[in-house]
Amino acid sequence: MSQLRTTAVELSRRYREWGLWDDQTLGALIESGLRRGASSAFRVRSREHPWSGTLGDVHLLARRVAGGLRARGIGPGDVVAFQLPNWVEAAATFYGCSLLGAVVVPVVHFYGAHEVAHILRQSRARVFVCAAHFRHLDGLAILEQVAALLPDLELSVVVGDAGGRGLSFDVLADSPPVDAAGIADPDGPALIAYTSGTTAEPRGAVHTHRSIGAEVRQLAAAAPSGPPALVGAPISHAIGLLGGLLVPVHRGQPVHLIDLWEPDVVLDAMLEDGLSAGSGATYFLTSLLDHPKLRARHLALMRQLGLGGAPVPAAIADRAAAMGISLVRFYGCTEHPSITGGAAGDPPDRRLHSDGRPLAGVEVRIVDDDGVDLAAGEAGEIMSRGPDLFAGYLDPSLTDACIDRDGWFATGDVGVLDGEYLTITDRKKDIIIRGGENISAAEVEQRLLLLPGVVEVAVVAAPDARLGEHACAFVRCSAGAAAPTLHQLRAHLEQVGLARQKWPEELRVVDDLPRTASGKVQKFVLRQSLRDGAAQT
Repeated sequence: MSQLRTTAVELSRRYREWGLWDDQTLGALIESGLRRGASSAFRVRSREHPWSGTLGDVHLLARRVAGGLRARGIGPGDVVAFQLPNWVEAAATFYGCSLLGAVVVPVVHFYGAHEVAHILRQSRARVFVCAAHFRHLDGLAILEQVAALLPDLELSVVVGDAGGRGLSFDVLADSPPVDAAGIADPDGPALIAYTSGTTAEPRGAVHTHRSIGAEVRQLAAAAPSGPPALVGAPISHAIGLLGGLLVPVHRGQPVHLIDLWEPDVVLDAMLEDGLSAGSGATYFLTSLLDHPKLRARHLALMRQLGLGGAPVPAAIADRAAAMGISLVRFYGCTEHPSITGGAAGDPPDRRLHSDGRPLAGVEVRIVDDDGVDLAAGEAGEIMSRGPDLFAGYLDPSLTDACIDRDGWFATGDVGVLDGEYLTITDRKKDIIIRGGENISAAEVEQRLLLLPGVVEVAVVAAPDARLGEHACAFVRCSAGAAAPTLHQLRAHLEQVGLARQKWPEELRVVDDLPRTASGKVQKFVLRQSLRDGAAQT
């Protein structure tokens, strides 16, 4: 593994003194939580592969997986990748590898052979655990395509019928269990989290035992309380991993997962088990609020929700508040998972319309294109550092490009600091440059969401032979609503006072938008579709 970034001595001392860092490994943190909550429920909802038991049952399965891997020569520092839906085997693999002190690489479950080969090759994984089949994904076919290209891959493990292409997961787990978490270097890598596709090429971000431990404790302390949550974000993504497998265990709460986010199934499950749902990316909440089966009993279970991982439009926050849902917003990314967050006691306007204050030990700056600090209220790139900041990318050139010598991480997001509160206003890549003038995609999106019948909007740059770029709006409407015309859309923007030069010059009405596993809209896919269309004309 490439040389990782080291944290400055003064920062390390500060994080230890403040109790944000300790010497506990990820495996020890997991083991402690699983033992404390052994009698708590662990349930997977799935049409294909349901499971129900306790955290104690999953702990034993994880210990057996760890035993099976250890018997096959896997130990501290070895890299194990897994590509599984939100199934119990995914939890057992993640927990079991962490108990061993192995480095875990979760792979988004819908990635194909190209992405899987890239991730396994770059991470130098010795073991790969996958599903034989899940919906349209043929894991066995992927194995057949990539195995010969990966000299470091020694063992393939398959959940389901392996068909002779790997070791059965059941055989691996039919092993004497390890007794306790193994010894690992707290400053060493524990997790390689791949960015899930808001850019075209996934990047491997390395978290140490210290950084991921700090993140779990930090988020567990800041996240809203309430009923156990049903988590649909894939546990192969940071939001799902933290919200589904780590924070509940650390808090001593039950774990409830679902492998396919179907709003009607989610709403039924909420009432059956008394669960909250809708936290995470905004999409998970709006999919429930828009569903005809939503009732007051559901809203009673959703009194406090945390949103993050994707922009939270003001219109959505206001709508949720009007329905009695107390939202708090969190901001972070794979590289720095929890930068800011709101609290239930914040003034309503701050809680609903800002992304909160820096969390424990986190520092935030706003800088211009030259890296010079901006005054309060001025928009610029967000720089962050903190105890949960990653140790670098597997590609060191990417690390050098985004982390400076003082440990400040360039997020690529644009925001404003007003006092202690941060508000995200854009992504640097979401700025549309029309005839030399910058247009904020987020500003246009916020106003289009006020148009009746519109439930989701993505505004991106379209190629323009005269102006260089112009704005194109991709719009998703609620069921039964009439789609707006471009004329109606622009008339609405005129009515709400948006400057004419910011109005979209193209409109595409869609049934859905391309998304990452965590629910973020993949704007690069939309931009590429517009470029491809322009090239064909």
